[in-house]
Amino acid sequence: MAAADELIAGVVEQRRVWEAVLAERGLTVPAHPLLERTLPGVWEASDYVAKSCIRYPDILPQLLASGRLEAACASGELERLLAAELEGVTDDQSLAAVLRRFRHRELVRIIWRDIAALAGLEETLEDLSALADACVGHSLRLLHGWLTAELGTPRDAAGAEQYLVVLGMGKLGARELNLSSDIDLIFAYTGVGQTDGRRPLTNEQFFVRLAQRLIQALDTNRADGFVFRVDARLRPFGDVGPLAMSFGAMEGYYQSQAREWERYALIKARVVAGDPAAGERLMAMLRPFVYRRYLDFGAIESLRDMKRMIDKELKRKGLADNIKLGPGGIREIEFIGQTFQLIRGGRDPELQLSAIQPVLQRLGEKDLLPAQAAQGLGAAYRYLRRVENRLQAWQDRQTHALPEDAVGRLRLARTMGCTDWEGFCGVLKGHRHRVQAEFDRVFAAPHAEEEPRDRPFATLWSGSADDGHYLEQLAQAGFKDAGTVLRRLRTLRDAALRKGLGRRGNDRMARLIPLVLHLAAGTHDPDLVLERVLRVLESVLSRTAYLAMLIEHPIILSQLAQLAGMSPWFTDRIVHHPLLLDELLDPRRLYAPLRRADLEAELDSLLAPLADDDLEQQMERLRQFAQGNILRVAAADLTDVIPLMIVSDYLTEIAEVAVSRVLALASDHLQARHGRPGGIAGEGSGLLVLGYGKLGGLELGYGSDLDLVFLHGSDRVNAETRGDRPIANDQFYLRLGQRMIHIITTRTPSGQLYAVDMRLRPDGDKGMLVRSLKSFASYQTREAWTWEHQALVRARPVAGDRVLAERFGQVRREVLCREREPKQLRPDVRAMRERMRKNLDRTRNGWFDLKQGHGGIADIEFMVQYLVLRWAARYPALADWTDNIRLLETLARCDLLPGTAAADLTGAYKALRAAYHRSALQEQPTRIPDDQLVGPREQVRAWWRELMEA
Repeated sequence: MAAADELIAGVVEQRRVWEAVLAERGLTVPAHPLLERTLPGVWEASDYVAKSCIRYPDILPQLLASGRLEAACASGELERLLAAELEGVTDDQSLAAVLRRFRHRELVRIIWRDIAALAGLEETLEDLSALADACVGHSLRLLHGWLTAELGTPRDAAGAEQYLVVLGMGKLGARELNLSSDIDLIFAYTGVGQTDGRRPLTNEQFFVRLAQRLIQALDTNRADGFVFRVDARLRPFGDVGPLAMSFGAMEGYYQSQAREWERYALIKARVVAGDPAAGERLMAMLRPFVYRRYLDFGAIESLRDMKRMIDKELKRKGLADNIKLGPGGIREIEFIGQTFQLIRGGRDPELQLSAIQPVLQRLGEKDLLPAQAAQGLGAAYRYLRRVENRLQAWQDRQTHALPEDAVGRLRLARTMGCTDWEGFCGVLKGHRHRVQAEFDRVFAAPHAEEEPRDRPFATLWSGSADDGHYLEQLAQAGFKDAGTVLRRLRTLRDAALRKGLGRRGNDRMARLIPLVLHLAAGTHDPDLVLERVLRVLESVLSRTAYLAMLIEHPIILSQLAQLAGMSPWFTDRIVHHPLLLDELLDPRRLYAPLRRADLEAELDSLLAPLADDDLEQQMERLRQFAQGNILRVAAADLTDVIPLMIVSDYLTEIAEVAVSRVLALASDHLQARHGRPGGIAGEGSGLLVLGYGKLGGLELGYGSDLDLVFLHGSDRVNAETRGDRPIANDQFYLRLGQRMIHIITTRTPSGQLYAVDMRLRPDGDKGMLVRSLKSFASYQTREAWTWEHQALVRARPVAGDRVLAERFGQVRREVLCREREPKQLRPDVRAMRERMRKNLDRTRNGWFDLKQGHGGIADIEFMVQYLVLRWAARYPALADWTDNIRLLETLARCDLLPGTAAADLTGAYKALRAAYHRSALQEQPTRIPDDQLVGPREQVRAWWRELMEA
């Protein structure tokens, strides 16, 4: 008989038997168009459904009569239905019988809807997961009650009742359960204690017994079948560990003894039953073990090893065609998604998802996978999961092997919409080929698994050859002082031993050192570059995930070596903040610093996943944002991708975006507690942040402090906030200023956001931290010294209330444009400059202080400030700008500078600023040898004499 005829004959015979059984029970075949249209295809595809309908002849009539075969399940429907059927159940045997009957009926419904194309894959997986949740949850509820009645209630040391928490792992945890899947469970309880019965048991004894009874209710294969096969081997210590473990014991295990694959398993963990509040605490406790705070590229290596072991076992068993574990199978898709989750999930909570399809979508959206690859993997996953369900629907057996007989092959092909086996195989192979290609791309080892022993420096880390051999290799590679280099490497190896570098870390270093030496040897100063790169390696020795990151992405080392040769500042930042290594992953991003709109979008994405009250992580993300973007500016600066004169523009915008966000975070926190201040001028928080000095003058440098002044718009003495806990407006703004300074200056694991200098506020250190704009205007008009008006030349709003910003602009213009007595103004400015020079100038011993020396940056700034104050009353355009370059341009346009003064001072200012930036990147004092920039310095001195002393 042909395969097609055999399939048809099988369905005809099963229908005959079913109709006979219905007749014996006094039932009739339901007259329903859905039945006639779909029964042949469903029964052809699922022998389990056909036999279940024959064994339980009332199932199909019930499903048709209730409409449940035609309609999708509502949320919580299965839980409600099972609860109703369990009413009156009082013992384990009755529980087992109801569960199995319920499972058969619901599995018939789910398989029928799946094969008849009444449900999509997502519905099928969700319904199967909801079925398991309902069975586990209701069983646990009943069994807990029965066991406490027998043995007493488990309580902690404080007397509080304790409950079991059940974690669903694997496909159940991800709500992706397949038709005949095991359910992987882990059992936990909150704390130690004992029951309050006549013969007390420890909580561990009680909950182990409860877990055993739960497994028995679900897993035992009786005459009426099983509910779900339960696998509890994913628990701590596996089969040899206790079946139920306290939260404290679990935390200790995962912190000190858990293996790498257990991180992978916990990605999909979900609380499926028990105390939900305790379950949430448990998940929060486990999250740091799964998702590391740093980029964990060691995950690739671990999963690569795991996949290699799986492949070896499949090959040994001859199971290469396994659609789950074989090449291009379901597991490879999961490995791809979960690798990115383990690497980046700690820093990007949006990747902390359990289901694989949303993960693939996120990876495509975030450009971590090519969009086409993410879509292809998603399509392959859906196809393979449908094949998996079709295989298991046939006889409710857990199988992933393709059929070998002609009838079975034709049956599978037809359920997948193909007319023959060859057509089905073509589609399947296309999907698996795409999966395998993407898997190989993601998991490809950057170097050969076995490094050739004769490769230069291959054995240097292990030291298996004599020193003379290595000295010769180093000298031939271009290292000037081979002896010092070799000693430095030995010192690094000794440090690794002292820090207890494990076998895996040592292997990684053995692979890295030859690559580092090769890259350093190709630079203009191999010895210098090597020393700087080794400092970075030394800083991450105890965090071997960073070593894995460098192995997996040699481009990072290449960029590091290039930039290390240009600037010690670069490697010093990474030594102190290794998270910045992430910035070197993509050269397109590294050398393309962002402007304001993109900076704000990036900061939005960094802060969005965090809870509103998680100030600690908000501070960390702010620091990572600023440090990463400053690093990009430095990389583009060093390689001349951006002109030197706009470096400060980039650095200033980074600071402005950070300060604006700090104000928003601090204000939101205080307004949530006390309400918005009442009766204020302006909008929003009513606070204005002024930038003075380099920030105000758009001339921020690497490592510059932020000179800030805080003003508010509240003028009424008795005004209060409008909230449940009102406080005086003055107190609100004082707390707001203090909280902003705390957020900006507190040292976290990522360091400070910025150093802040508040001494330019009215009355300096003795003055109020935050004062009203009205008070500030009065002070500037009646009390401020000349030097404070000089500082006001460079002041501008950098964050806060727009209305107040406009009013401040008016105040500033009025103050700067006042008539001044030239004979008094010039001596005041000159005297302040001399006091500053006396205290701050470090010109000595053949070195010139770029900022404070005679003919330096400060001289130009003071001349410009003097001229603005001298002439702004007659030329108000001088109050338009805060930066020196545009002020010099305005002075020239107004014909207020003699001869070539404007051009000379502008040229000198740019030259001195360039040297200042360069010295910062070289981590040298902001001084140059006395024989450098002589011409520009002399021009500045000459114009100082003419403008300030004549």
